[in-house]
Amino acid sequence: MSSAQVKRIAISDSPWPWLFPLMSLLIVFTVYPLIYNVWLSFHEFVPRKRTIAFVGFDNWVQLWNDTRFWGALGVTFLYFIVALTVEIILGMAVALLLDAELPGFGALRAILSMTLVIPPAIAGMMFLLMQDPQFGVLSYFLNELGLLDKSTPILATSSLALAGVLIAEIWQWTPFMVLIFMAGLRSLPTEPYEAAMIDGASSFQMFRRLTLPMMSRVIAVAVLLRGIDLFRVFDYVFVMTSGGPGTSTYTLSLYAWQQTFSFLKWGYGATLSLTSLVIVMVLANLFIRVAKVRW
Repeated sequence: MSSAQVKRIAISDSPWPWLFPLMSLLIVFTVYPLIYNVWLSFHEFVPRKRTIAFVGFDNWVQLWNDTRFWGALGVTFLYFIVALTVEIILGMAVALLLDAELPGFGALRAILSMTLVIPPAIAGMMFLLMQDPQFGVLSYFLNELGLLDKSTPILATSSLALAGVLIAEIWQWTPFMVLIFMAGLRSLPTEPYEAAMIDGASSFQMFRRLTLPMMSRVIAVAVLLRGIDLFRVFDYVFVMTSGGPGTSTYTLSLYAWQQTFSFLKWGYGATLSLTSLVIVMVLANLFIRVAKVRW
């Protein structure tokens, strides 16, 4: 291509020369894998023949009758609801506390964001060690406070294992909510608050009647972003419990991974992944419609 042609493309009003690289990446890394996954969900890998055989709707029928799938879906929804609720409440509380220009608050905001650069698998390993019943610092403090017995390991107890994983999730991603909420708080106009203070409104009344309504769009976007990410949780569960004890922390993403790579059921794993994608898309679009999110 000559320099004249390159210059003509560079000054052209057509957007396609600039969109082509992005569209190419989108097709290669998004569209093609999705189409292949749909195709694979109607096939199954046969290890003894080392071939992929067509099985029709067998994987989808198996999915409907699979009790392990429904259990993993229930655990995923429980994890999703608890983590999202706690992160919203804590994120808003911390954002309100740090929404001031007091000495040291800038450093605190910077320290909060440090958790976001830690890979989730590393964070999971950190909390795995912290919850060890023999030398874990978290287990030690819970024992000293009388909330946990030494003979009760958190991650090896069915009733406590999911909470142990949630602690790592909430610790790492609550600062993400804090940063979003702080950005929203900084963008709010001051006039309504000044008028409310003149009228004698309390801090709680101003928060309930002014802050929350004006922050609704920001909260909705934060919920949407974190909700999508939470539904595909894998790292913490894989590192800390591997789905155990029993199936108490067995999430949908972990189940799909196990079926695909441990049991070599590629078709069934693709079916599980597509089901998770459909659930996320339906919930996200319903939330966008209900919350009236506008991009």
